[in-house]
Amino acid sequence: MLRQSFMPEKTTTPALARELGTVDLVLFYFAGGLSLRWIATAAAAGPSTITIWIFACLCFFVPLAASVLELSSRYPQEGGLYVWTRLAFGDFSGFIAAWTYWMSNLPYFPAVLYFGAGSALFAMGKRGEHLTSNGTYYMLFALGWLTLITLLNIVGLKQGKWLNNCCSLGAWIPIAVLLILAGVFAKYHGSATNFSASSLLPHADLKNAIFWSTIFFAFGGVETGSFMGEEIKDARRTIPRALILAGILIALCYIAGTIAMLIALPNSAISGVGGFVSAIHLMCMKLGVGWLVAPVALLVVLNSVGGAATFLSSTSRLPFVAGIDRYLPPVFGHVHPRWRTPWVAIGAYGIAGMLCALLSQAGTSVRSAYNVLVSMSIITYFIPFAFLFASMIRLQREPAAEGAIRIPGGKPVAILLASVGLLTTLLTIVLSVIPPDEELNKPLAIAKVIGSTLFLVGAGVVVYYASERRQRRLNALSPDGTP
Repeated sequence: MLRQSFMPEKTTTPALARELGTVDLVLFYFAGGLSLRWIATAAAAGPSTITIWIFACLCFFVPLAASVLELSSRYPQEGGLYVWTRLAFGDFSGFIAAWTYWMSNLPYFPAVLYFGAGSALFAMGKRGEHLTSNGTYYMLFALGWLTLITLLNIVGLKQGKWLNNCCSLGAWIPIAVLLILAGVFAKYHGSATNFSASSLLPHADLKNAIFWSTIFFAFGGVETGSFMGEEIKDARRTIPRALILAGILIALCYIAGTIAMLIALPNSAISGVGGFVSAIHLMCMKLGVGWLVAPVALLVVLNSVGGAATFLSSTSRLPFVAGIDRYLPPVFGHVHPRWRTPWVAIGAYGIAGMLCALLSQAGTSVRSAYNVLVSMSIITYFIPFAFLFASMIRLQREPAAEGAIRIPGGKPVAILLASVGLLTTLLTIVLSVIPPDEELNKPLAIAKVIGSTLFLVGAGVVVYYASERRQRRLNALSPDGTP
């Protein structure tokens, strides 16, 4: 039997508009799950990253996609991760899984939009050079897009999904351009990188092990669609179909994109996280097609906006279902009578993202606070995945509903894949605590990461038990409000 909550039966989720079809969801996954900045990060590390991509795909991405595929078909309700963890381990675990997920994603919004702001400067050419170190420009760019994303999603997924669909162009078109440019380089100049057996072998040292964790979690994002289960048409079948198609394309794009970049350029010429447009710029200049840089840069801007849009629209559904269950103020569970969207949860989450953007460009003391917030997100981003894989294992003991899609091979294969994903996640949590080489005070850095994580998780525990206590007190009263 699944663990039952102390609380009365959950309030029925208010009617939401089902707006997302299979094509919409594939483009949604593509816009949020394929971030071009990781291709440059991987290529900058050299050809051995190709092997790490394959390993990460097999040990994290395949288990994650398989777990989401089956769980979203078994339990297609709004909330996804929150619902699965609550069913498997109870209300407390469900709330903490959701809390750590939505909190860890807040610093992501300014980070990915600042990447887009930097890419936009390539499209401006010399006119944008003076903005390179202008903090106000980056802040306004992030605030403007977050405002638009939030408003579109409040008005409805019917409007918000078109932004996601358009932003998916910012993923696959730059990849296609990269592959074409690399093909031209290979034809006329040969490969700039020697893909020997020894170069493809990752070095077994701590520095590379830490880098592996970054590559593993470049594959995060395929879990997001399931958060909107009751806003997807025939979610029980649509989510698995979209996951399979988008998952294959995302994995191929990451691996093929890294290979293509290394064919055209030596890894020493690639600058890492912000280097995708920079690498395209170098290729275009060498081939005499400099006019391509501006349109590709604008498409990369769309890619960053798509990442922010998909995570904001999906993750905001977690506080929505927590509001329905009254672990957050009930107002978070409100649905707009006209637009049929969880408008309070969306608006609150959008405003929280804007506050993170403001903190990132404020005075020194506030910037320090922002850095602490980023440190909190390092481990807390991984905790929900541990809950997800553990829930996949635990829920195998429950019978699947009629029509639910199962992983080929049934229960044994499902447990095996989820176990591999769980071990990979736990290993990554350990690696994420280790500070980088450039960190001068390593013990302080470790204490900061662990301490800030405990603070954030502890805040979630306080919120949960305060809500539980309040609900127990209300349940102890009779309908007329007397003991």
